[in-house]
Amino acid sequence: MKTVSIHASRQYEVRIEAGLLDRAGALLRSLSRAETACVVSGEHVNALYGDRLQRSLVQAGFRVLRFVHPSGEQYKNLETYGKLLDFLARKGLGRSDLLISLGGGVTGDLTGFAAATYQRGMDYVQIPTSLLAMVDSSVGGKTAVDLPAGKNLAGCFWQPLAVLCDPALLQTLPEEELRCGAAEVVKYAILRDVALFETLEREGLAAAGAESTIFRCVSIKRDLVEEDEFDRGSRRLLNLGHSFGHAVELCSAYALCHGQAVSVGMVMAARAAAKQGICPPETAERICALLRALGLPTECTWPADALLQAMLRDKKRRGSSLPLILPEALGRCRVEEAPLSALGDWLRLGGAI
Repeated sequence: MKTVSIHASRQYEVRIEAGLLDRAGALLRSLSRAETACVVSGEHVNALYGDRLQRSLVQAGFRVLRFVHPSGEQYKNLETYGKLLDFLARKGLGRSDLLISLGGGVTGDLTGFAAATYQRGMDYVQIPTSLLAMVDSSVGGKTAVDLPAGKNLAGCFWQPLAVLCDPALLQTLPEEELRCGAAEVVKYAILRDVALFETLEREGLAAAGAESTIFRCVSIKRDLVEEDEFDRGSRRLLNLGHSFGHAVELCSAYALCHGQAVSVGMVMAARAAAKQGICPPETAERICALLRALGLPTECTWPADALLQAMLRDKKRRGSSLPLILPEALGRCRVEEAPLSALGDWLRLGGAI
């Protein structure tokens, strides 16, 4: 088993090993005295893994409840969040009980936000089932739901009790979802791991889902979270591709999944950086080529004006500026405080029409 220890406002461990799902009950019983565990999952994941997790939890002495929500980013909203809170209240759960997220980023964000706010805070555990959630969203304590105006506009920081990553669960992941997770792997490689970038260039999608890759990405995120838990400094680097990508995602009405939108956003950031002399043109070309080789979109087909309106509602906006994360070289990026008045120019430099 590979383990990454996170030292944030709460200390916890990310465990990475095939077969963890069936051992989850015993592991969680060693960490929690909760009588009741409520498993939150989307419809598809519940059908695949809900019964297995419940058996493991029951064997460890937990009373188990299950809350199943519709699958898809469009359901990570206040309505679903409210239904989850109401379910917890009607079933009589208290602060000493346990929430368990079994799913991808949507379920993890929703469960974490409910855990942070139900009765002013309760423990929760992340059991990610997608590559994107394993390498990124399950770690670090960011929780949120979307509003009609934009992604993740209602949320808070709330660290989990534990994260259990079982790479064997990726075997049932549709290839498109695996590719979406690979976009976040590329992000970590661009940020701080040139060797990982080169491995992805050589070995492609197979390398993205490897246990060693998950460990490397989580370790990078661990370092940034410990440096800056509340996203005011270096942790902002994790938004590489996201300021452009969230705008793309919103303009597509979520027809593009998060990873696909981030892929487009990273290419836009790299192209804009190259045109501004921040990174060599060949760096932008390699980033674009790798993402394309992984089967991810790289071209922006939305007008700059529409993207600009979405970016102006970005939660990362600070007064009259929005931080953009731009590559300087493979393995090194920087935060560029872009005036709101210049965002249209940045979008066009990145390839928006």
